[in-house]
Amino acid sequence: MKKIITGLLIVAATVAGTSAMAQSSDDKKWVAQCMRDNKDEGAKASVVRAYCECMNDKMDETETRSISQWEKSNPAAMKACEREAGWK
Repeated sequence: MKKIITGLLIVAATVAGTSAMAQSSDDKKWVAQCMRDNKDEGAKASVVRAYCECMNDKMDETETRSISQWEKSNPAAMKACEREAGWK
């Protein structure tokens, strides 16, 4: 059982790492804008990046609003990404 759990954890980590690397140029643009929008919020850059990437991942590919605009109408996603990123 431990081998199965360990294997699943390795797969999950690989998938999580792959999704960050598989960002399109459009995704990178939106994440960069989100980071600029949140640079003065008091969190470390790594936390802001994790938050912005999480929010970007939650958004539909056809979304035309920026992450900062989208988060205002999606507070549950915002809270989930804050927790995931370690934003305090």
